Amino acid sequence: MGINDEPVDVRKGEELDSGKVGEFIRENIGGIKGDVQVQQFPSGFSNLTYMVKAGDRELVLRRPPFGKKAKTAHDMSREFRMLRALKPVFPYCPEALVLCEDPEVMGSPFYIMERIHGIILRRDLPNGLNLSPEQARRLSENLIRVQCELHSLDYRAIGLEDFGRPEGYIKRQVEGWSGRYRDARTEDAPDFEKVMEWLHAHMPEESSRPGVIHNDYKFDNVVLNPDNPLEITGVLDWEMATIGDPLMDLGSSLAYWVQKDDPEETNLMRTMPTNLDGMLTRDEQISLYRDITGYEFDNFDFYYCFGLFRLAVIAQQIYYRYFHGQTRDERFKMLIFGVTILEKAAIRLIEESGIS
Repeated sequence: MGINDEPVDVRKGEELDSGKVGEFIRENIGGIKGDVQVQQFPSGFSNLTYMVKAGDRELVLRRPPFGKKAKTAHDMSREFRMLRALKPVFPYCPEALVLCEDPEVMGSPFYIMERIHGIILRRDLPNGLNLSPEQARRLSENLIRVQCELHSLDYRAIGLEDFGRPEGYIKRQVEGWSGRYRDARTEDAPDFEKVMEWLHAHMPEESSRPGVIHNDYKFDNVVLNPDNPLEITGVLDWEMATIGDPLMDLGSSLAYWVQKDDPEETNLMRTMPTNLDGMLTRDEQISLYRDITGYEFDNFDFYYCFGLFRLAVIAQQIYYRYFHGQTRDERFKMLIFGVTILEKAAIRLIEESGIS
């Protein structure tokens, strides 16, 4: 296997009708002839992502997952419109080509975009890619720089003023994710009540600098240039993007960041090579973010704790589908252990926090 991210055969139970998909593509995208071939990108736990090869074109199709879904999640139309607005000012976005909201084609809305070729980092570096400590540091710095670039956009100027309500954002997030966790909790899941109570009690003031936030920004949602793996050329998976508090976005990103000196059980749930020698620590990323943006803030513990909790809710919502037999994807079976580890990490943070 090469270092570039490549699709595989479609998972059982997640097949698409290639005839209907092909007909839709030929009718709505110019220059497409002949049959189409459909494969699936195997990673990711939420919206499903497929590679559609049509003649000499390689397109990417995004659709919601099968099974139980949160009421406001997986809005294909919103994700499509977000990409169309961002592409001219944030070139890392893939080019969104066409949206389909006709249930006759696939049974759910979906959209098609151009494929961005490149390297996507998973748990460990792919075979053939090695990073020195200096290179690992530069790559992790670039990850923060691109996120700062996103947060600096004037969302009103690009027509996204109706894509979120910055006022009351933190309160809505804490209350909303608390409700989602309680709704998705299974009998084998921790209750998270101590964490939810702490978050409710320690919400900071609203941001004076709301902006476009990705809400799932991390290594396996960015594409690296194969000719220069330190360069980020694409940012993917915009399903949770909105207008909100940039520090909440940074906190959510850092929840995924497992560093080498974290507890052993935390390192077991690592999904990206963030523990490489040279990678910035979470504290170093916070400092770099402050330096780049000029954003003054005090204790970051609330935002990081919220990120850990939010990640646990996402994992629990996915595990709920597996627990109740709504998906056959065996990757989801282990998510309950991640939920438990995240609760321990959040409680440990609360107990050590300087926030009173």
